[in-house]
Amino acid sequence: MTLTLALLCFFAFLAGFVDSMVGGGGLIQLPAMLLLLKGVPVPVVFGTGKVSSLAGTATALWRYSGRVPMQWRSVGAAAITAGLFSFAGARVVSLLPSELLRPLVLGLLVVIAAYTFWRKDFGAIHAPRLTPSRETLYGVLVGAILGFYDGFFGPGTGSLLLFAFVGLFGYDFLTASASAKLVNVATNLTSLLYFAFTDQILYHIALPMAACNMLGSTLGARMALKQGTGFVRVLFLVVVCGIILKLAYDTFGHAA
Repeated sequence: MTLTLALLCFFAFLAGFVDSMVGGGGLIQLPAMLLLLKGVPVPVVFGTGKVSSLAGTATALWRYSGRVPMQWRSVGAAAITAGLFSFAGARVVSLLPSELLRPLVLGLLVVIAAYTFWRKDFGAIHAPRLTPSRETLYGVLVGAILGFYDGFFGPGTGSLLLFAFVGLFGYDFLTASASAKLVNVATNLTSLLYFAFTDQILYHIALPMAACNMLGSTLGARMALKQGTGFVRVLFLVVVCGIILKLAYDTFGHAA
């Protein structure tokens, strides 16, 4: 068990490091937990992982706040809406097969990666293009759609949020990454409350993983702030391509 916990803490650290900058940490942490915690019910694995994810995301948000300009009104509206719709998505997931979303999300991520690669200046300059009222409205819409998606399916939510803040709001990658963290905190908190009330968390595993995720998030956010938006853009492309490969395997690999 000691070796298992050490490996889980390592993957939690790595997930926090990557997720603090461009999202996608769940694709590192969750598969590792499913592999190493064999015999543990999947909802308990999810609940245990949420403690780590929330701790790391909140740490990254704290590191960014005060150092990166954030539109708290519009991003806060997105966070509140995302939290509510994340709970709705979690309820619906028991009624519909989440596999239906894989091909759709896979195609969307391919378009996102191609567009980001093609537009060299995409997300390079922080130039908000919306009025405050319209920005709040867009925040609610983004929060509703991606919050529901996070509760229903999940993979790549942080990266999709980052792309939405760059593409729709006109933020640079660094500001978009910080804004996405606030929304992720809301969705993770909603999910965590559900798992806590249903007693589906292994705290003796969750708490050490949370500490390591927080350490990874601290170092990742520090690197993003030091290296700037160009570095975050490149890492974003790498992570999105990784998510594409993972979803492609889940969609077509098993059938083959």
